[in-house]
Amino acid sequence: MSAYDEVEIEDMEWNAELKAYTYPCPCGDLFQITLEDLRLGEEIARCPSCSLFLTVVYNAEDFAEAKEPPQKPGPTPVAVA
Repeated sequence: MSAYDEVEIEDMEWNAELKAYTYPCPCGDLFQITLEDLRLGEEIARCPSCSLFLTVVYNAEDFAEAKEPPQKPGPTPVAVA
């Protein structure tokens, strides 16, 4: 069985209510993978409403000791002349 798609963790959204990274599924629900799954080296995000799943691409070292999801860097100010 092959994955529906391959998605970088940076392209997923952290959902504090679900305590999981999510990504839109074509069925209208969300693919989900928890921080605990990532710590354990899991790379499959599943949709709870259908049979589709994603392969999540991430650096396992970033999540080895994480209690909260790594923060995305904010925009960098640019000097204007």
